[in-house]
Amino acid sequence: MTRRSARATLPPSLRVSLWLISVLATLVVVALGVLFAGHGEPSRVDRWIVRPTADSVRPPWRYVALALDFLGEPAGSAMLIVAGVAGCLLLRRPRAAVLVVAGAGLTVGTTTLLKQLVGRTIHGAGNLSYPSGHTAFFTALALMAALLATGRLGLGWKAGLSLVLAAALVAGATMGWAEVGLGAHYPTDALGGWCTALAVIPATAWLVDRAVDRMTDRTTDRTTDQVTDRTTGVGRRERR
Repeated sequence: MTRRSARATLPPSLRVSLWLISVLATLVVVALGVLFAGHGEPSRVDRWIVRPTADSVRPPWRYVALALDFLGEPAGSAMLIVAGVAGCLLLRRPRAAVLVVAGAGLTVGTTTLLKQLVGRTIHGAGNLSYPSGHTAFFTALALMAALLATGRLGLGWKAGLSLVLAAALVAGATMGWAEVGLGAHYPTDALGGWCTALAVIPATAWLVDRAVDRMTDRTTDRTTDQVTDRTTGVGRRERR
């Protein structure tokens, strides 16, 4: 493994797999968006899931759901992002810190844009619900943490992909349970949010790697040119 590969936020061993997953997730997001565009009622599948999920969110589990919901709000998400950036810097992974900020921002921005485009509502007009931003954000954080762990531990394809998918599934299911149980989203909204994170994070990680690698190459080339100029200058003075 090269030094550049070891620093990558998107581990080379997972690139092909995560790109395929990203494409499939994008197709699911688009398909659900088209299916529920302009709707304000739950689908049949939503109705099957909403009742038992709502019944499960009773004290003390309701307090857990409310705490999870807070983590997806602006104040709570800001706390998680700051903690994530601090953790990456403590581990001496500045590139991963950039991914945390960029990944969270792009995921939230994408869900916000999709809500406006799809126009699905819950509990009346004005309450846009598809896709679930809380679920997307929480899943995105789990994905980025799993990518960091995969690279740092040097995991292979099977172990790395298993870790990434398991982290995404647990995070998405946990936040989806909270949002559906509290009545903030339909189950299909949570699925759309989960897929949005799966679509956005691999692409964001690849873009961060490309941008940082280019900056590093330019800095290296500039330094090499400066050393060459100095060496050439010294040689000329010696010949004189």
